[in-house]
Amino acid sequence: MKVLLALIFFAWPCVAQSYVPPIDPEAACGAHDVQFQVKSDVQGKHLPDVAAGKAVVYFVETQKIDGTGNITAKIAVDGAWVGANQGDSYFFVTVDPGEHHLCARWQSSLAIRQQVSLNNLTAESGKTYYFLVRITGDGREAYSFDLVKMNSDEAQLLIARSPYSISRAKK
Repeated sequence: MKVLLALIFFAWPCVAQSYVPPIDPEAACGAHDVQFQVKSDVQGKHLPDVAAGKAVVYFVETQKIDGTGNITAKIAVDGAWVGANQGDSYFFVTVDPGEHHLCARWQSSLAIRQQVSLNNLTAESGKTYYFLVRITGDGREAYSFDLVKMNSDEAQLLIARSPYSISRAKK
């Protein structure tokens, strides 16, 4: 009897724990209905105006798909859209130090192209980070859409060869 009581006593906390629903994996993304207009500035390079205590995050898009126009990839940080790239291009944002959750989503009304890629970042004040939105495919139905952290040397090469993206959410 003592063994049974001891078993119930020690097992009860496991049974009494409340259910915690799984976290939405796309919580880093913004609202689904936001669409961006994007234009490229090929006239000059843009440099970030970084406030003290902030970090800079660059988003560089490369696209290698046969027979497709420039693809728009919208970017969110911590659940809010911050901009978009179209084709081979880049833009940057500043963030506070700490943990951030990043989302890249292919902007398309076609269900087959509703691609999402997620990543995270622990930013430090005064540092610069680079992420690549890599889009590849055969121009039909096989696509790869990835948001990956990249090294600064490769990022700076791609930035030097790419126009700056100026984007705004459509109203």
